[in-house]
Amino acid sequence: MEKRPVTVRIARWSAEHPWRAIALWVVFVAVCFVGGSMAGSVEATSRDQAIGESGRADVIAGDGHFDNPATESVLITARSGALDTDAAMQAAADVSAAMKALPDVAAVSDPLPSHDKSALLVRVTLKGDPDTASDRLGPLAAATADVQTRHPALRVEETGGPSISKAMDDTLGKDFKRAEYLSLPVTFAILVVAFGALIAAGIPVLLALSSVAAALGLSTLASHLVPSTDTTSSVILLIGMAVGVDYSLFYLRREREERARGRGHLDAVELAAETSGHAVVVSGIAVTIAMAGLFLAGDVVFSSLAVGSILVVLVAVLGSLTVLPALLSKLGRWIDRPRVPLLWRLTRPRTDDKGSKAWAFILRPALRRPAATLIVSVIALLALAAPALSMRLTFPGMEDLPRTTPAMQAYDRLVQAFPSNGTVHTVAVRVPAGQLDNTRAALTRLAQKAAADPLFAPLDQEPQIQVSKDGTVALLDVATPFEGRSAQARASLDKLRGELVPQTLGGVPGAQSAVGGFVAADVDYARHVKEKLPLVVGFVLILTFIVMAFTFRSVVVALTSIALNMLSAAASYGLVVLIFQGTWAEGVLGFRSMDAVVSWLPLFLFVVLFGLSMDYHVFVVSRIREAVRSGLTTREAVAKGISGSAGVVTSAAVVMVAVFAIFATLSTIDMKQLGVGLAAAILLDATIIRAVVLPSLMTLLGDANWWAPRFMRKKPPAVANTPEKVFLKV
Repeated sequence: MEKRPVTVRIARWSAEHPWRAIALWVVFVAVCFVGGSMAGSVEATSRDQAIGESGRADVIAGDGHFDNPATESVLITARSGALDTDAAMQAAADVSAAMKALPDVAAVSDPLPSHDKSALLVRVTLKGDPDTASDRLGPLAAATADVQTRHPALRVEETGGPSISKAMDDTLGKDFKRAEYLSLPVTFAILVVAFGALIAAGIPVLLALSSVAAALGLSTLASHLVPSTDTTSSVILLIGMAVGVDYSLFYLRREREERARGRGHLDAVELAAETSGHAVVVSGIAVTIAMAGLFLAGDVVFSSLAVGSILVVLVAVLGSLTVLPALLSKLGRWIDRPRVPLLWRLTRPRTDDKGSKAWAFILRPALRRPAATLIVSVIALLALAAPALSMRLTFPGMEDLPRTTPAMQAYDRLVQAFPSNGTVHTVAVRVPAGQLDNTRAALTRLAQKAAADPLFAPLDQEPQIQVSKDGTVALLDVATPFEGRSAQARASLDKLRGELVPQTLGGVPGAQSAVGGFVAADVDYARHVKEKLPLVVGFVLILTFIVMAFTFRSVVVALTSIALNMLSAAASYGLVVLIFQGTWAEGVLGFRSMDAVVSWLPLFLFVVLFGLSMDYHVFVVSRIREAVRSGLTTREAVAKGISGSAGVVTSAAVVMVAVFAIFATLSTIDMKQLGVGLAAAILLDATIIRAVVLPSLMTLLGDANWWAPRFMRKKPPAVANTPEKVFLKV
């Protein structure tokens, strides 16, 4: 007797011992989550995240162990017309007196006038940990508001790193809470429409949430090997909900179809495990391979995201093979209760092999005229992808943050009055002991040369050079009056790195220097992504090809799978560039165009899209191959496979598009671009690719779809030469 696949054996055991399987899953999730919480998370440091010369500057600065207390700025300006100097000085004195009386304030500077005498600036230095400063701003804000009340003719406002951070945390916190509150009910509502029954709709959500919980705990444990970042948990939630719902949908839909055809509960679960369960495993491997490509980026942020994504995918696969069959077996026909009357009639499993009339109409052009349909659809997708050729990469800067908060509005006025508080380059120098005087003199000359150049901001005061306690590390901030991602800001960086720093610090014996700051990090990271993207893409494509080729025993299927996924990814790149590098969609999506794409997005978007798109592709091609093996022609198999999987794939795609579209409503530009890119790619993949390109290509190729070299072909089982066996063979 032929040995059954491991997915079938696991599912059969779970279905026969449902309470044990469910208990083991609950224990597994609880142990992972509680164990992770007890172990604690290891966060990535600036040294871990060092990229390029800007990263070296951060490392040098870190080695200096500087005491960098949090600071706030109180800006005093006129509400209209020229500033009344006497009134402004009186307000500044009130600000100083009020701030000095606060226990969390370490020092208050003298009022500093702007060059054009349009503003006064009072700097406030805070005590305590700078990382928690934003949580201790209440008394400062109250003091500033009190001074404002006493001087209504002036504008007295507070801004700075801690207040901007607090404002953004509040804004993003509301955004993500809204996204979380919307995503679950939206997902559940879509699944209710897909299944027409409440319990059937709730199971995929339950499996996805439990997978996310387990993966969060496991990722916390893994952070002791690969440090985690702030975005890891968000990505685990995003990927976990996507694949968890997908895998449950594939499995649950097939089990319901087999029960509708008259099979018993155990047999239906077993057949679902042999077909959809196998597709889930292959899909999980494909997603894991895609995410593993992030390790080649040489970036701790991407490595952390890879660990979190891989863990949640593997947990979701494990859940779909173990606890899901147990739940289906235990619930039996209760899975279809309570029914939503109208929806149940529309979505209940069919007992015949007749496909949907709607999908028969949709597939007609691809099946009747495959060559023409393929050419037109590919040209359309390539045209959509064309804008990606002009893609520009940059980091989001201060200018990209929402201007809806008072802190950001005050920041804009502060930079206008005091340009040196805007975009800043940090020159970090490490020197041997005894070279401190030479270093100070060189950095002073550097500051003076920069101040005389129109690419840099004039000096508001004497150059402020920070020196470490051991005298081996020095820092100097050099400001530019231009926005961080502007051509002038990049030109100022080039001048610093290529001319001013070598001219001034080159004469200090043994000096090691590097230029950091926002502009430097932006330039260095974009270069890093462009260098690593081909390596990551090559790794993902090669390993995916191998997995797909041996899974389907076909080189052609593997090549077409890769080609179609590359096509949908390229089209999504083009859409992101078309939307965000222009201004036409600003009013629609509520953003300010940065005339570029966020630096980390292309690489991350590629691996996520390639992995998630492979979900549908594996499932659909598996159904087509199943139909071919039953004796249908390729054209008939394509029609049956795509129309037969239409309901589940469409439902899964709608869930993903809806959840990703919610991310496009968030306030920050990077989340908007990620949400639009993911939603667009899944939509394209589930519609044009699945309904037009895939059927036309497979119909055109015919039997060639299944070609493979001899060593890849599956050998038939050996049969003993007995009369009974010979008869069976005949």
